[in-house]
Amino acid sequence: MAKPSKSLKSEKADKSEKQSNKEGMAKEGLFVSLDYEGRLESGEVFDSSKHGDHSHPLEFQVGSGQVIPGFDSAVKGMKVGEEKEFKIIPSEAYGEYNPQLTKEIPRNTLPKEQEPKVGMTLLVGTPQGQFPVTITKVSNENVTIDLNHPLAGKTLIFKIKVIGLSSQPSQHDHGHDHSH
Repeated sequence: MAKPSKSLKSEKADKSEKQSNKEGMAKEGLFVSLDYEGRLESGEVFDSSKHGDHSHPLEFQVGSGQVIPGFDSAVKGMKVGEEKEFKIIPSEAYGEYNPQLTKEIPRNTLPKEQEPKVGMTLLVGTPQGQFPVTITKVSNENVTIDLNHPLAGKTLIFKIKVIGLSSQPSQHDHGHDHSH
């Protein structure tokens, strides 16, 4: 029976080594990469780092504002290999739904080749770049668009697993924009 106690000892030694590693925990300024799945309270998955062939972990610098505030704070203190599920209320995510962000635009300002339909997403160019807006109403002359983020006013549930921590961004950036 001497063998198991030996292996326990070596595991303990491993753990203390890991804790002495300065980058053992996600904290401000470190780059964390993680797998994640985001879903709504309805259970609908709206985003995931694993989609078929396009699986790639999300990487961001903790505390730099690259992700929504609730996500940023949830990751702090996590270790590599740790998993966590947490909820983010709208104010910590994409903000509350703002009814003043809907506006009517003349139907003839839209591209002719597409018939506008309720629920359709349009890309609108702004000085900050293109972002999606949703059509909420269509009449003969006008189309009402909703400039709220599609996830505004929604509580988000994320399941994440930290797969890497480092003081430098990883080099394998595929040019994906994670700012959504």
